[in-house]
Amino acid sequence: MPHWLFASLRGYRLGWLPRDLVAGLMLAAIAIPGQLATARLAGMPPETGLYAFAAGSLAFAAFGANRFMSVAADSTIAPIFAGGLASLAAHGTPHYAELVTLLALMVGAILLIVGLLRAGWLATLLSIPVTTGFLAGIAVHIMVGELPTLLGMTAERGPLVLRLIHILGRVRETNPYTLALGAGVLAVTLGMARVSSRIPGALIGIVGAGVAVALLHLETRGVTLLQPLAVELPRPALPPVPASRELGQLAPLALIVAMVCIMQTSAVASTFPSDKDQPDDVSRDFASVGAGSIVAGLIGSFAVDASPPSTAVVVESGGRSQVASITAIALMVALFLLAAGLMAYVPQAALSGILIYIALKIFRLDEMIRIWRRGGSEILLVAASAALVVALPIETGMLLAIVLSFVNSVYAVARPYCVELRRVPGSTVWWPPGRDEPSEHVPGVLVFATAAPLTFTNAQYISDRIMAALAHAPAPVRLLVIEASGTIDIDYTGSQILERTIKRLRSRSVDVASARLSDTHAQDEAGRTGLIAALGPGRLFKSVEEALRRIGPGAKAS
Repeated sequence: MPHWLFASLRGYRLGWLPRDLVAGLMLAAIAIPGQLATARLAGMPPETGLYAFAAGSLAFAAFGANRFMSVAADSTIAPIFAGGLASLAAHGTPHYAELVTLLALMVGAILLIVGLLRAGWLATLLSIPVTTGFLAGIAVHIMVGELPTLLGMTAERGPLVLRLIHILGRVRETNPYTLALGAGVLAVTLGMARVSSRIPGALIGIVGAGVAVALLHLETRGVTLLQPLAVELPRPALPPVPASRELGQLAPLALIVAMVCIMQTSAVASTFPSDKDQPDDVSRDFASVGAGSIVAGLIGSFAVDASPPSTAVVVESGGRSQVASITAIALMVALFLLAAGLMAYVPQAALSGILIYIALKIFRLDEMIRIWRRGGSEILLVAASAALVVALPIETGMLLAIVLSFVNSVYAVARPYCVELRRVPGSTVWWPPGRDEPSEHVPGVLVFATAAPLTFTNAQYISDRIMAALAHAPAPVRLLVIEASGTIDIDYTGSQILERTIKRLRSRSVDVASARLSDTHAQDEAGRTGLIAALGPGRLFKSVEEALRRIGPGAKAS
């Protein structure tokens, strides 16, 4: 067997097998209802959720690095691509199914390329507040989208806010039997989750709902049921290539879904590492999730993703390897072949109850509270990201939320923290002055620090802040010392802007020096771009005190 195949099983011990079998049983009990519900969320037949689980789990077991990661149909990405494809084809139509499978292949190809290029750093491009916000928006989409089924009404179309208004206006049409079934499944799932995450509350709820339907004949009371699962095993096939216009609309949607997969896979790998003392090869995990999406697309299903709750179940159940996921696949196949007809007793509202539970899990209220308490104004990023996803078509809102994350990071670099430093009395330490802390000011000297690379995005801002600090100095400044310990990069444009500022200050008889430019890369860039030459000989120091001792006021006399 090639060394790269089933690498996560390398060093497997027979003593792990009982734990893996138990973990596989728990995983199947938790995942089966979730996969059926996620298929509904994706606008696909319920059996395609089971196909997605089998494809994602088997592909990751074969190619992945992480021993515990569960890869399957995911409720985070399903509403994204379902909303994006809704403008191209109606749910349930053959053309919609073709677009879903083609999108799975495109997402898989993107993840495969990202993994092969070792581009794991892409997972850091989305900040936690932005991620928390758009997940909250997705949760709202799921809950509003499932309300009609939960209440026994016909589905609503149109913008999310208008759909909610229409649903509230039709609340008198609620079918009490449908509501009782859906709410019951939701209550059981929530209650069992509070007792232990290892109790399959969703499965218990679905079985209970099915028994109620069978005993009370609730289908005669207006309760809509699932269709029996199609027992025929899927056959690998490539979907037809659509028109160029549709391909153009699929490409950005595939990138958005792939970006969410990257983010979530990275989070799962860091939360549940194979070895706590050694990080997993997350790039390999990206490629393996991509392989799972490709296999899923080939067998008529949809894109897959790493699943945080399912992975947690494997770990908490004592699972030691991907044998747990393989066991869950075998159990799912057995259910698929032996109990497919029983799905005809499962009410649609039961799946809605599970999806609303999933939405409540995605709506990370605890994380929002932590951001509000510790992140200050970053809570506004949470609100803005959620509002974009709720107010706009979900894929457009997601794209703008990602752009918002980039804009926020660029703004942090473009408007960096700049401060005038003061000496701590009785020491050689220069520090930002505190409100109640004593500090010393050296007449005729301004020590200025900035915590950012010097680039085209912020050089003019930094120069303006320097000039403002000079203008507000209590006495005429004769020496400016730029404390550069926070400068880790310098580009040509940034250097040119600062060089012009240095020349301008020299014309006003203000000497300029730099201290603590310790980063070797920044030193090389400062020399290459001409910044060191602009400072002049003997104007680069290892500390602020050295600069004052050598060229500060009274230095010549001493």
